[in-house]
Amino acid sequence: MASVLVIDESQQRAVEICTGLIQAGHQVAAVLPSALELVARIEEIKPDIILIETESPSRDTLEHLGVMNRDMPRPVIMFSQDDDQDTIRSAIRSGVAAYVVDGFDIDRLRPVVDVALAHFEEHQALKRELAETSRKLSERKVIERAKGILMKSRGMDEEAAYGALRKLAMERSQPLAKVAGNV
Repeated sequence: MASVLVIDESQQRAVEICTGLIQAGHQVAAVLPSALELVARIEEIKPDIILIETESPSRDTLEHLGVMNRDMPRPVIMFSQDDDQDTIRSAIRSGVAAYVVDGFDIDRLRPVVDVALAHFEEHQALKRELAETSRKLSERKVIERAKGILMKSRGMDEEAAYGALRKLAMERSQPLAKVAGNV
């Protein structure tokens, strides 16, 4: 059961959405009339999912979602009447996991939530993989530079320079990249 923050300027629609979420087995964490102060409200409420119903997402809403996605990512589902390709692309760039055109439909809620959760989890896994790959590449560059310094200053070949770095790392009980950075 997921905790869902509902954002809808229409109280009547919000009630319908909340009913659908409860029927789908989710808990409604809160209902907000707009995405203003979204980051502060998310810190306070700590929902698992954010569901937004809107005629068309405003630039402010998308900016708030972008900040939230960067600082405390959550799956975001947006039901909208706006089928403009630029709007959809902007929403996806802001972190919307599922953008559903033609508004809210209670019968589609469960599969839309499931798809949004799966999409969000996959996206987060890719972000973690990218960060790890970037970190490894950065470390590799530092090690290569340190080997080059040792090769030039001490007249070592590449294998000897790498061996000297590894020996120093073991002696100091430090990662190879840290020792290489110190060289």
